Amino acid sequence: MSEPSSFISHLIELRTRILRALLAVFIVFLCLFYFAQDIYAYIAEPLVAAMPVGASMIATDVASPFLAPFKLTLVLSFFIAIPVVLYQVWGFVAPGLYRNEKKLIAPLLISSTLLFYAGMAFAYYVVFPLAFMFFNSVAPDGVLISTDISSYLNFVLKLFFAFGVAFEIPVAIILMCWTGVTTPASLRKKRPYVIVGVFVVGMLMTPPDVISQTLLALPMWLLFEIGVLVGGLYTKKREQGEEAESQTEESHE
Repeated sequence: MSEPSSFISHLIELRTRILRALLAVFIVFLCLFYFAQDIYAYIAEPLVAAMPVGASMIATDVASPFLAPFKLTLVLSFFIAIPVVLYQVWGFVAPGLYRNEKKLIAPLLISSTLLFYAGMAFAYYVVFPLAFMFFNSVAPDGVLISTDISSYLNFVLKLFFAFGVAFEIPVAIILMCWTGVTTPASLRKKRPYVIVGVFVVGMLMTPPDVISQTLLALPMWLLFEIGVLVGGLYTKKREQGEEAESQTEESHE
């Protein structure tokens, strides 16, 4: 097959897989759209539970009561369809990978999906209640807390994404060790800089409050340690495999 025709076939396959991924998101969206209001009420529950008695959420824009649940359902549909999206990515890149690379990439895709979901769950069940209680406790006397539903949605989506991405640290470290960008020993030496870095990242990726910043920085630090540990085990296993392979070749000679 000539290079131009091969390139065109790759483009066609890429388009097909993108369309399949979008179709998966659309199907999930159609299934969830009827429950859009209930989904928003569930996401808003941590804030509502922390609000003073008699306070409620408000909608300052005319279309907000419709657009906010609609936007949330669309984003949630993408999150739910992530396994299908990653499967399409895997199907596109797998033919160009070596056998040992396929053995590593497949578990990483699964673990990265689960870690992203874990980050979102941690944000919802741990960070949100503590952060909202803190916000309400520091409100000045005489201030009635009535959060706009669109502003709240933007806030929680930002935190969902921040914690979801932050929980991918072990996967990123394993990939860096696998590709030779760094080594577990080098990362251990840089631990003091990493600790400072995770708190800086927590400050930049979360709203300006100490609670959410700290609750993002500490899991990032823990996940860094887990990534270094797993990366060290993988590197050791790979070195043992290469050593056994070289010994086999020498014996054949």
